[in-house]
Amino acid sequence: MTVKRSEFGAGLDAFLDPDRMRDFGPNGLQVEGREEIGRVAFGVTASLALLERAAAWGADAVVVHHGLFWRGQGEVRVERSLRGRLKTLLDHEMSLFGYHLPLDRHPEVGNNAVFARRLGAAKTAPAFEWEGTPIGLAAAYEKPLPFGEFVAAVAAATRRDPLVEGAGPAEIRTFGVVTGGGARSVEEAARRGLDAFVTGEPSEAAVHLAREEGIHFLAAGHHATERFGVAALAEWVGTHYALETTIIEINNPV
Repeated sequence: MTVKRSEFGAGLDAFLDPDRMRDFGPNGLQVEGREEIGRVAFGVTASLALLERAAAWGADAVVVHHGLFWRGQGEVRVERSLRGRLKTLLDHEMSLFGYHLPLDRHPEVGNNAVFARRLGAAKTAPAFEWEGTPIGLAAAYEKPLPFGEFVAAVAAATRRDPLVEGAGPAEIRTFGVVTGGGARSVEEAARRGLDAFVTGEPSEAAVHLAREEGIHFLAAGHHATERFGVAALAEWVGTHYALETTIIEINNPV
């Protein structure tokens, strides 16, 4: 089973709705490869290691959360690491598709939605706006969860121990989640009266805010909290297009 590159890209765009908001870089097709797509590799970041493994597997296309091009990176010169990544894509005629914030905020396959479900949330609502559009979630449990069990649930979902600033209540009824680099949103979480806030990367300022506002702050890893979306999207692609898919894990401790 194969699908035209244009049809595949249009389907992803329709599902993830990248034009809904302004992002830090382009979403959708970033590098054009062969016209027919039958095998699709998925991963968090379009690193050279991921692209080389995708090529070895025989991928026609690669779909990632972190693509190659970002707003504010200055003049784009095809040299050094970027040259190596592009050369691998072009040599093997692999297309590269990247979806950043659309894959954070999507209600079904988004990083935040899947993470909240893994943590056992009974209810979720869009929250934590960036340029007027919510990119995270405020979540609630049906029954309060002891804080220690909440930390254990985060560790189990991300497969690593989070950094924990335990400044909140003994039981968790509500929590906020912004995967990746969302530490600044701990202030909004406190204003909302949430018991805990979970993100990927920590920040020095966020720890002080958590202490002063009396809210738990957990940083479980940028990479670790953003594995969820690509895995869920791979499942959707496999079902929707009946294509062969694989998830390539290139570990990153950050």
